[in-house]
Amino acid sequence: EVQLVESGGGLVQPGGSRRLSCAASGFTFGTYDMSWVRQAPGKGPEWVSAINWSGGSTYYADSVKGRFTISRGNAKNTVYLQMNSLEPEDTAVYYCAADRTPARLRIAVTRREYDYWGQGTQVTVSS
Repeated sequence: EVQLVESGGGLVQPGGSRRLSCAASGFTFGTYDMSWVRQAPGKGPEWVSAINWSGGSTYYADSVKGRFTISRGNAKNTVYLQMNSLEPEDTAVYYCAADRTPARLRIAVTRREYDYWGQGTQVTVSS
């Protein structure tokens, strides 16, 4: 059974940091590009970041560039999203997603555009 399990969400104050993790199982993690997509209340999904299968290439939305860092540990079948300088606008459910299509070729925001999709973790940025 394929699983993507996100963790690390919670309540954080503006300006604070949080690290999200996504643990993968049931597929060959090291051959998939991984992405983070978020959805804020009442808004459509927004692509946040992606990393290629080896970890050698990373991509970011302009809204998070310079504040968020994506990384992966293929030995641990886990992808991470380090979020710094958090803003209230970062409040959303964060989903991790996996696909064989190279992340450099597209920006995908919907569940059906990915091979695998997690259940999401809520991040709330508020004082």
